[in-house]
Amino acid sequence: MTKEVAVLGVGMHPWGKWGKNFVEYGVKAARDALADAGIEWKDVQFVSGGDTIRNGYPGYVAGATFCQAMGWSGARVASSYGACASGSQAINNARAQILAGLCDVALVVGADAAPKGFFAPQGGDRPDDPDWLRFRLIGATNPIYFGLYARRRMEIYGATEQDFAKVKVKNSRHGLNNPNARYRKEVAKEDVLSSAIVSDPLHLLEICATSDGGAAMVLTSMEYARKHATDPVKIAGVSTVTPNFPNTVIEMPNFATDSAAAVAPPETPFKDSITKLAYEEAGLGPEDMSMAEVYDLSTALELDWYENIGLCKPGEAEKLLNDGHTTLGGRVPVNPSGGLACFGEAVPAQAIAQVCELTWQLRGQAEGRQVENAKAGVTANQGLFGHGSSVVVTK
Repeated sequence: MTKEVAVLGVGMHPWGKWGKNFVEYGVKAARDALADAGIEWKDVQFVSGGDTIRNGYPGYVAGATFCQAMGWSGARVASSYGACASGSQAINNARAQILAGLCDVALVVGADAAPKGFFAPQGGDRPDDPDWLRFRLIGATNPIYFGLYARRRMEIYGATEQDFAKVKVKNSRHGLNNPNARYRKEVAKEDVLSSAIVSDPLHLLEICATSDGGAAMVLTSMEYARKHATDPVKIAGVSTVTPNFPNTVIEMPNFATDSAAAVAPPETPFKDSITKLAYEEAGLGPEDMSMAEVYDLSTALELDWYENIGLCKPGEAEKLLNDGHTTLGGRVPVNPSGGLACFGEAVPAQAIAQVCELTWQLRGQAEGRQVENAKAGVTANQGLFGHGSSVVVTK
């Protein structure tokens, strides 16, 4: 049985700080996706929502929240939470319904109204919650981790602050012509390095912001899609993997790893395994990818992803960047959308937005940032507590 489903429509609410309810962002994105697909709300048989924990009870049941806002229609519904991987879980749930033959048309929606500044733990005392503990006991905000990861890269591979700054310069250039991006301003390396230090060695312009925004997509069976489109873009593989024991690399929100004293580390580390499964499902490899959308919480983390998704060997990311291979016009442009550097984090929408960008690219509709001869693309994302996220999209 084929694992492919069609991306019949995509839509987005621009990222920014709009001061509205997250539902408005999701509804706008959903309506745009339906219009792009050329179908009506009543045609949707299944709604898959990406949850947000910051917006009260409606955020925890996002699928039903969006259904109510669009107008109750009797559609089946599900809601998913996997932190920053919530969107990919919502995509995977919709894909599973279609491949199981339970529906032909599914709508996937994620939206968020994020707080200003950096993310903080939810209210209340929860001493058995590692996310609460890392904030309350040692003051480890997300940027603290980003800085530690950057230092690790410098120590192991000899990365420099100049390398990190070049990632921001590249992404700012990519996002310049993206109408959905929050930050549409090209910056120079000097601008990056002169901005305030947030978590040494990372500067303010090297760490993504928190944003409001929404993204949506209409997924259908291939049979349904062929009746509505001549050459639909396809989702060929999805990965929502968790780590294998022992996980010997620190991941947020933990400050300790599993012990490898009795059991050897897995052959494939967690972050490498995320896209590995998506590639396997698609029957493709990194060498087949025309582009990638990766989770650039910081400039240094983008370099890590080059290696994790197989674009180069460990320690070669800086060379790949400096040789121009990951910029538009290069061998495999990374974050042609501008990435989180230009969007910021609207958590449950992020993984969906990545697939929206790949869809526009594969259709040749990414005006001002188009990857030439794009045939396939991969996304990479990661949620707290061991949530992998990767989607392979093809023509």
